[in-house]
Amino acid sequence: MANAEVESFENYALGAATFDLSGLPKEYFSLVDGSKSIIWVQPIFQAIGLKSLLAASLSLDTFNYVVIRGNDYTALVVRQQSCYLAILLEPTNEAIDEKLINWARQFDTSKLKKHPRFQVM
Repeated sequence: MANAEVESFENYALGAATFDLSGLPKEYFSLVDGSKSIIWVQPIFQAIGLKSLLAASLSLDTFNYVVIRGNDYTALVVRQQSCYLAILLEPTNEAIDEKLINWARQFDTSKLKKHPRFQVM
């Protein structure tokens, strides 16, 4: 995915999750014809919680993004204005490029509820 053009959400995403700014999960989205497992959400929840703990104890204010790599997935987590957005991607050893990160920061999460390829879990 490095240096790839981010044409649309459906080209890369296998799922998505939104979290409020305190790190609590809000909604999960999976492919209509894909796996219904949301096991990948737990490490993201933990990463956001760890970020909050570190920010409080080390006076860190910024959170740009985090990439979580599992055996079966890669997840990109970005902070948006009113939530955290986690996007589930195919597992890859490639770097996540700045274009995808910027796209994720600007993505309108309300589109997930109406997207024909995804369902709310």
